[in-house]
Amino acid sequence: NLRKPSSETDIENWASKHFNKHTQGLFRRKVSIANMLAWSSESIKKPMIMTNDRNVKKEACEIFKLIQMYMGDRRAKTDQLNVALEIATKGWSMQGLRDELYIQLCRQTTENFRYESLARGWELMAICLAFFPPTPKFHSYLEGYIYRHMDPVNDTKVTQHIKELLDRTNKKKPKLRKKPKSPCEEHHGVAISTYAKYCYNKLQKAALTGAKKGLKKPNIEEIRHAKNAVFNPSMFGSSLQDIISMQKERYPDRQLPWVQTRLSEEVLALNGDQTEGIFRVPGDIDEVNALKLQVDQWKIPTGLEDPHVPASLLKLWYRELEEPLIPHEFYEQCITHYENPEAAIAVVHSLPRINKMVLCYLIRFLQVFVQPANVAVTKMDVNNLAMVMAPNCLRCQSDDPRIIFENTRKEMSFIRVLIQHLDTSFMEGVL
Repeated sequence: NLRKPSSETDIENWASKHFNKHTQGLFRRKVSIANMLAWSSESIKKPMIMTNDRNVKKEACEIFKLIQMYMGDRRAKTDQLNVALEIATKGWSMQGLRDELYIQLCRQTTENFRYESLARGWELMAICLAFFPPTPKFHSYLEGYIYRHMDPVNDTKVTQHIKELLDRTNKKKPKLRKKPKSPCEEHHGVAISTYAKYCYNKLQKAALTGAKKGLKKPNIEEIRHAKNAVFNPSMFGSSLQDIISMQKERYPDRQLPWVQTRLSEEVLALNGDQTEGIFRVPGDIDEVNALKLQVDQWKIPTGLEDPHVPASLLKLWYRELEEPLIPHEFYEQCITHYENPEAAIAVVHSLPRINKMVLCYLIRFLQVFVQPANVAVTKMDVNNLAMVMAPNCLRCQSDDPRIIFENTRKEMSFIRVLIQHLDTSFMEGVL
């Protein structure tokens, strides 16, 4: 479902409209756009993007040095993760700095002939995208840049080009005792296309969800997690098939995602079925973020007290699935049969096996909450539960506000019908 975004000429045009004019040398010659978009070992004296914001002007030059430190192109005073933490915190805290940061990363990963530096630049982009997107005006530029690096053919060209440059350099130099590392040895042949594909998906998600929520700044654990996620995908934002594959080694016999069942069990263990406003009242966002980090390491911490925290994370997990729990191709059937229990149940049984199992587990879980004794305390009857859960199961693909509004009612009715009429007894004891 990847479309080809903006072309390179769009990028040059964008740069010519938004870039500061940089000069170099004794005679202060203007630096061409092409050179401004190519890797540099030098520092910069002013931001790459024009701005009147004094803070951004100051921070832009600092962040360029930090990027060079992370990529190994400048000596760092601290370790790599702390450099990444400083960069991500600046970008997260200062919205006006985000596009500047991303354009600097594009620059330092262009015409960069040190393989390790290049891979680290892409790694840093992946880390930043875990915390904040660019602004909408810069989105398509970054999208286009990332898209062009997604073809594995490009990896071969880059590796070959770096190898040729190294060979040329080594011929000029006197023979060294130590044999220089080849680019592939230097960074285990990490494919830039792997980073680019990951960054492309992160960019699309970040554009929809916005920057990391909450009041707490990024922390070192979150940075480490964001760095590792490129090659160890998260359970959040992945497809159901991928999530089952991720847990195969750890839980070979499980039919359902561990994350789904464990969070559901935790909500009940904390008496969520006897908690007013469960699934409607949000958990503390910083606590939810902290729990998400733990869950992605296959841990549920002891000492959780507030059922709203696992309940919020559970909703987030359903909502962030790469494809909706009820796939797009079944959407029309759902909103057509939203008042017909028999037809609605038939739709459920026609879903792919994993989607059907996960949905039926969810409905069985919600059926606990609609028991009158629980509703009396939670104030969350079947209508309220359907209202908060429908958006996590079905996604309307239309942009028309009227259609969205009309379909929202039908989506809620469809989920309500399932809670009331779907026989989920076959899910008894299934994990």
